[in-house]
Amino acid sequence: MLRSLKDIIGYSIRTNDGDIGKVGDFYFDDEYWTVRYMVIDLGDWLHDHGVLIAPAAFSGKPVWEKRMFPVNLTMKMVKDSPDMDTDKPISRQKESELNKYFQWPLYWQEEKNGAQKPVPAILTNKKDISPQSVKKAIADSHLRSYLEIAKYNIRAVDGDIGHVEDVIIDDEHWNIRYLVVDTHILLPGGKVLVALDWIKDISWEYSTVNVGLTRKEVENSPAYDSSSAVNREYENKLYDHYGRPKYW
Repeated sequence: MLRSLKDIIGYSIRTNDGDIGKVGDFYFDDEYWTVRYMVIDLGDWLHDHGVLIAPAAFSGKPVWEKRMFPVNLTMKMVKDSPDMDTDKPISRQKESELNKYFQWPLYWQEEKNGAQKPVPAILTNKKDISPQSVKKAIADSHLRSYLEIAKYNIRAVDGDIGHVEDVIIDDEHWNIRYLVVDTHILLPGGKVLVALDWIKDISWEYSTVNVGLTRKEVENSPAYDSSSAVNREYENKLYDHYGRPKYW
């Protein structure tokens, strides 16, 4: 099922022996566009200790109606886990340390051994040579924050159309499927979905997503209603409108 990451922010995290905090952010990798970790806001409990939890730790499906993620961990395991400074780029070395501690599989080894990318690769703007991008390269990481991209500008081939407001994922594999675009420049209050394979490139330096669509196409796109789940009927209308091949 397709779900909004914005809606999941604030879900409680329940370990085997009690609640430990709430979902504060997500990290996805900008190569495979898959959510790799939840960032846990521990509140007053271990407030100076950054905690990342991978979907591998989930105890079955999240309890959506109770806004709760059960995880197969104990409070002590979380307390003693490697500290992750989420204000800095997270290196592959730190990820390895984290995954070794929790005994989670290394997702980059699985992909290297033959897993297919869920969506086409998206090029990063070659002018993206900011200090932040340099630090990212040094860190050898493709991890990006959901809260970071959920404010980027969206630019069509013939001009700006709005900004990213949300991200839609499938809750089985945690692949990102769509960006939710607030089209305030074209349609005040209107929102549309843009699939990842319609993106030309992203400039992380300038916080801009460039899409291979025209302003008119976006303006006439089927409206997205955040109060309703994205279903196959809506997806068919969306892809038919743009005349693009469907991913399923």
